[in-house]
Amino acid sequence: MAITLRILDNPSDLHAVEELQRVVWSGGETAVVPAHLLIAAVHNGGVLIGAYPNQESSKDTTLIGFVFGFPGFYDTPDGPRLLHVSHMLGVRPSARDQGVGFMLKRAQWQLVRKQGIDRIIWTFDPLQSRNAYLNISKLGAVCDTYYQDYYGELNDELNAGMTTDRFRVDWWVNTRRVERRLSRQVRTKLDFAHYSASGAQVVNRARYERDGLVIPSRNDSLDLQTGVANILLVEIPARFPKLRAQAPDIAAAWRDHTRKMFTDLFAAGYLITDFVYLAGNHPRSFYVLSDGESTL
Repeated sequence: MAITLRILDNPSDLHAVEELQRVVWSGGETAVVPAHLLIAAVHNGGVLIGAYPNQESSKDTTLIGFVFGFPGFYDTPDGPRLLHVSHMLGVRPSARDQGVGFMLKRAQWQLVRKQGIDRIIWTFDPLQSRNAYLNISKLGAVCDTYYQDYYGELNDELNAGMTTDRFRVDWWVNTRRVERRLSRQVRTKLDFAHYSASGAQVVNRARYERDGLVIPSRNDSLDLQTGVANILLVEIPARFPKLRAQAPDIAAAWRDHTRKMFTDLFAAGYLITDFVYLAGNHPRSFYVLSDGESTL
């Protein structure tokens, strides 16, 4: 999609961002970051980038997407160190699946590097495969942190009725891993067949029943002491929003199941390094986890 990106810092633009939040996260006014807070953030080190239809090919000036973040700190043995907290990425529904989110994140990467910051963090729902593909596979973020019910109860359309469990991902902006993924040169992507041929172990194969609905594995426990490969695959539903709408009980079972899986694997030293999709009548999605001793 041909788009124009702009740094946003004036009140009229930030009110447009506030309104777009209501479209993206409909039904939850408490989840909206108000314009006055956005103004305070961007005037004090925050980064807010907006996406618009390319004005050379369209007269439409409607905001179609934005990414917003602000500076923060994390502890190191040498004391606090600066990072960037990427708090929100939103794309208008009519503009999704056209690369807008990727372009916004790439622009964010460029601006944060200019600030002299080498780490960006953000959270997302582990069961949302669309976000996992962008964050892990396309952008090159990694993850070894699981937060249970991170935001507490949220009532917007995307979160109502579910615990707000989240991954926290780390985007090390100056690494070759990230630079290769954001390069304009075509990169050969690893798929399910590559990992399967390498001996990667699927630890929780899903089952299909109840009118084609995908059911989590009955195995919620892992023996991480014997016979576990350096590379593991953890399955999640490929279409979780649809599953959640059709069968909330199964969606809740997936939450409980994957919470246990990821918590145990992270504690054992595994790190999420990729995300792959297997097409077919029953599409499947997998996180790729690598032994922390041998990855990257």
